[in-house]
Amino acid sequence: MRVTVLPRLAMAATLLATSAWARRDGGTEPRDRTEDKACLECHSDKELETDLDSEEVLSLTVEADTLARSVHSDVDCTECHTDLKGKGDDHKPKPFPTRREFTIRYSEVCKDCHFQNFTRSLDGVHHGLQAKGKTEAAVCADCHGSHDMGKPSEPRSRISRTCAKCHEKISKVYIKSVHGSALQEEENPDVPSCTDCHRAHDIIDPRLNAWRLETPQMCGRCHTNEKMMAKYKLSTKVLSSYLQDFHGATIELQKGAGGGKPLTALCTDCHGIHDISKVDAPNSKVMQANLVETCRACHPTASADFPAAWLSHYEPTLKRAPLVYLVGLFYKFLIPFIIGSLILQIALHLWRVVVNR
Repeated sequence: MRVTVLPRLAMAATLLATSAWARRDGGTEPRDRTEDKACLECHSDKELETDLDSEEVLSLTVEADTLARSVHSDVDCTECHTDLKGKGDDHKPKPFPTRREFTIRYSEVCKDCHFQNFTRSLDGVHHGLQAKGKTEAAVCADCHGSHDMGKPSEPRSRISRTCAKCHEKISKVYIKSVHGSALQEEENPDVPSCTDCHRAHDIIDPRLNAWRLETPQMCGRCHTNEKMMAKYKLSTKVLSSYLQDFHGATIELQKGAGGGKPLTALCTDCHGIHDISKVDAPNSKVMQANLVETCRACHPTASADFPAAWLSHYEPTLKRAPLVYLVGLFYKFLIPFIIGSLILQIALHLWRVVVNR
């Protein structure tokens, strides 16, 4: 293993940049960054690198300006590199076999300050894969970076770009969707990024039945928000109307019975997952011209007029499905009348029995 250190240039400017960093404890007095400056005397060299046993070359350069802009600008170097505290420039490079092992090993340091998120990640799909020996699964540094950490949601599109580093195929589909395009092009705060649906640290395997059964409520978090939906002239009745029809009622009963593989259509079966489009777009799965093909995914013998039996997510009115509306209105009067008449008949019968005695 070797370390290459070339002549250091512009060191004075680097040290001045580091002297302005804030105090982590909120104090107003300048912090003592002597040790950090000593680190940067070597690590600001743009050609500082080390050879690993895997014959990979690992850059050891840390840009002072990048570190100063990081959310960790108030963290001393040795708060993460705890094994190097007090050693100055006497320390030797660590013998990591591969770049990947280097990244995984240093990601474990995050738990010292971010223990709550670390414990959440233990329940996540990424940690589960790591535990099975699949070292390519994401760890803290893969998503958040190391010396260049920024706020993960500034801008919000940064989240989906981060996920795209591993999930490239899914990202390409998502970017073309109604949600993804609005996020990438407009930074629209109303559309979901990856973590809005999948969560951040405790990401659940989306192939699990328990997660799939919860997708109606997940979609409903946004689509029942009256203020948000009013901007786009979308109905807020999508969840309630879904739960009232055969599909939604079946899912709710199934969840109550202990889960299992979904027995009927979920939101994602009709609208898509990462490829959701506007309902009136030519490629929309729920557009009237395409709806029968969508239905045939579950109902292979569905005829051309099969979708006409479904009222969509709209409540029946005199303008929309007037017959269904009038039948419903008729039963709203008929059922109370029948029940009321039955109660009256029983009451009169009991009164007659009492009087005759």
